[in-house]
Formats: sequence, structure tokens, C-alpha cells
Amino acid sequence: MDGLMEFRTEEGAQVVVEGVESVTGARLVSRGGAPAQATRTFESALDGVRAAAESALRVFRDGSLKPDSVELEFGVKLSAEAGAVIAKGTAEGHLVVKLSWSPEPSRPASAASGQS
Repeated sequence: MDGLMEFRTEEGAQVVVEGVESVTGARLVSRGGAPAQATRTFESALDGVRAAAESALRVFRDGSLKPDSVELEFGVKLSAEAGAVIAKGTAEGHLVVKLSWSPEPSRPASAASGQS
């Protein structure tokens, strides 16, 4: 465990998360078990992930595939300096995309052949 980090929401609520190694390689250190204080609000820390999700949704919704639904899954880690970062998975970044299409409704055989 890298230590605890405390974010505040824009409404002032406390959000404590397990910290991760920072971009610079430094680790969070807290004295007396108190969480390290993040310099950004929880919401602003997640701004980059929200923007990435909006961009990814736009790519898949507006592209030639035209899925009926798009599901995105991000692994997210929080850093005191960088805010939220897409977590490294088995590849360089962690993003799972699920696209689905509903089958075309089939017409009854009598309607298709013009018989009543």
C-alpha cells in the first residue's frame, strides 16, 4: 500500500483513497497515519477521465459501426499530483470497450409473403 490520500469534493465532503506512486516516482508519506492532502478536488481529479470517456463514446457512437449501445470500462488510479490516471492493465493502459447491436425484428412469414 502506498499510503492514504484525502480529496475533498466540491461540496466539501471527504474522500479518502489508497494513494498510488506518483508520476515522479515519489511515494506518499503521511505522518501519524493521517492521509496526505491532495491539491485538487475529487471532481477536478476525475476531469481527465471524464474527457477521455466522452471522446471514446463520441468515436464509437459517431463512427461507421453504429452500435445500439456502448459500454466503457476504465481502470482509474488517483495520484496527488496527476489526479486520476487510466490505470495500467495488461497493456499500457486499461480500457475495455463493449459494443452491442440489437437484432433486427423479424417479420412474421405471412406478412413477408403478402399472404393474409
